[in-house]
Amino acid sequence: GMNFRDRAYRRLSALSRPSKRAMLVALDCVVLPASLWLAFALRLGEPLPPAVREVWWLFIAVTAVSIPVFHGLGLYQAVVRHMGGHMAFALAKGVGVSTLLLAALALLGDARHLPRSILVLYPMIALLATGGYRFLIRSFFIGLSRAAAHKARVVIYGAGSAGLQAAAALAAGREYEPVAFIDDAPALQGSIVQGLRVHAGTDLPGVVARTGATEVLLAMPSAGRRRRREIVEDLEPLALHVKTLPSMGDLVSGHARVDETREVEIEDLLGRDAVAPNRELLESGIAGRVVLVTGAGGSIGSELCRQILMLRPTRLLLLDVSEFGLYKIEQELRALAVKEGLAVGVEAFLGSVEHQRRMARLMAYFSVDTVFHAAAYKHVPLVERNLLEGVRNNVFGTLHCARAAIEAGVTSFVCVSTDKAVRPTNVMGASKRLAELVLQRLARTQSGTRFTMVRFGNVLDSSGSVVPLFREQIRRGGPVTVTHPEVTRYFMTIPEASELVIQAGSLGQAGDVLVLDMGDPVRVLDLARRMIHLMGYSVRDEQRPDGEVEIEFIGLRPGEKLYEELLIGDNVSSTEHPMIMRAEEEHLSEATLWPLLERAEAAAKDFDCETMRAVLAEAVRGYEYDEALQDALWCQQQRDRDARESVMGQVVDIESVRSN
Repeated sequence: GMNFRDRAYRRLSALSRPSKRAMLVALDCVVLPASLWLAFALRLGEPLPPAVREVWWLFIAVTAVSIPVFHGLGLYQAVVRHMGGHMAFALAKGVGVSTLLLAALALLGDARHLPRSILVLYPMIALLATGGYRFLIRSFFIGLSRAAAHKARVVIYGAGSAGLQAAAALAAGREYEPVAFIDDAPALQGSIVQGLRVHAGTDLPGVVARTGATEVLLAMPSAGRRRRREIVEDLEPLALHVKTLPSMGDLVSGHARVDETREVEIEDLLGRDAVAPNRELLESGIAGRVVLVTGAGGSIGSELCRQILMLRPTRLLLLDVSEFGLYKIEQELRALAVKEGLAVGVEAFLGSVEHQRRMARLMAYFSVDTVFHAAAYKHVPLVERNLLEGVRNNVFGTLHCARAAIEAGVTSFVCVSTDKAVRPTNVMGASKRLAELVLQRLARTQSGTRFTMVRFGNVLDSSGSVVPLFREQIRRGGPVTVTHPEVTRYFMTIPEASELVIQAGSLGQAGDVLVLDMGDPVRVLDLARRMIHLMGYSVRDEQRPDGEVEIEFIGLRPGEKLYEELLIGDNVSSTEHPMIMRAEEEHLSEATLWPLLERAEAAAKDFDCETMRAVLAEAVRGYEYDEALQDALWCQQQRDRDARESVMGQVVDIESVRSN
């Protein structure tokens, strides 16, 4: 049931433009003569002075001449609900002209009884009356449109310039109605800004209860990540939908507008302040050099490319086996180079890192100085089910790429590795550790190319990360799937990881395994809970059976650990960068490694998953795996073999029955 206000608003809004104009004209036809009468009454001190009867024709005349003047000044064309200062100015002009016309008419009509002070009183009253009722209509409309539009009520956290701009932009829009400000600065608390009171952060629960706000907008583009995380943690239990303004960088670069709100960035939940990069380490090996990125279309590869481009190499070569990924990053980088005015040649190459001759020719032909090797299969369950391809790409791809680099005289070769290579429980991790062992060996047998490996944990928002998955699940209303209540992971943002990889590449001595400081591990369950709350929903569990989104535990997948480790052993030393450590790793000798790789190559050719896994177990110390092989083709083959054997068994039985 709509109440009277909503109905009135609908009725008035539905009127056509001409009808609305006619209403204004009619109102002015009443207001102008009434103003003139009031001027007489005030001047002569009685409600119906005799002078009024003698000049009755003036009332009609002044209205008849004023209405066309108002029309000429555009006072009936303007949309009342959007009128501002220029409208008031036009009204003043209109009333001024109307007063001059009144004086002229009085002279022409020989109206001797017209007191002079009427010419001062009339314009004052007329301006107040015509302007007043227009502004009343306007505020009535705006009040009603807010009531009728049922805008989401939003509390703005931060009453600085960003917050004020955001409040103005949102109030003018259709979706949000700002109802209060929150600010940490005691000087602002209690004051009223843009008609809204500024409260302290501790008052937020009370403010929400009083105003019925359902959303909070973080308008603090300059706050550090740690401060943002504290605020987000305070907001979380209120189950409000928390959104943020785009960062200052995005606003300045024009990538985003002030009134574009975004979901809270996950960095704000895990926020630790990023360490400022060391410019020398970033530029060394890139500025003015030729750089090749393998796996350029992937999550890490593509971000490496963006950052490398900004460091001004002479050429940036992209290689990927995924045509779509490669096409996308090539288009993006070309556009970025034009926008930033960078004279960097961007070349894209389709192909696999396993083709050593092509890789060597590519590196030699373009005189590549630095290779960032980010090409790898990384999804744990997928690699588990495609064991041979996983090893082929991760181990042999790395080997062939590295040999090509040595052959072509590349100076520096940086391999992106993973924390899952530490005491691995899955094929992906074991294959990445074997790739590290290969590079460590190559680093010792030659000195032309410097090999460095950089290990880190999960990157947020990369393909296959839990963050985009959870977001999607929450939008659909749940359930949010967590593998295990105790599972923890290290998280880092893609740009941060990439920046550290580039710096690590400049730090590494030959054969170094470098480890990125990933901060503190995060319980995935806490991450899920927090995301649900900050997207404005409540969690459904034993304590809150009426919650909106459920968390479901689906059990660890094959090869998954509860806790990832970043280092083998505790023998790490520091480097020139506070977030990068050097892990002192054991090596495999020539006599051990190459025969193992030959067996692996033979196993790949013979499609022999069992031998391949045995080789991994021999090469990688501490590799623990489930007994059953997961490889999808291998499993199918086993099922077929078992079925054939049981059929053969039945045949043998029939034969023995016959012979008896």
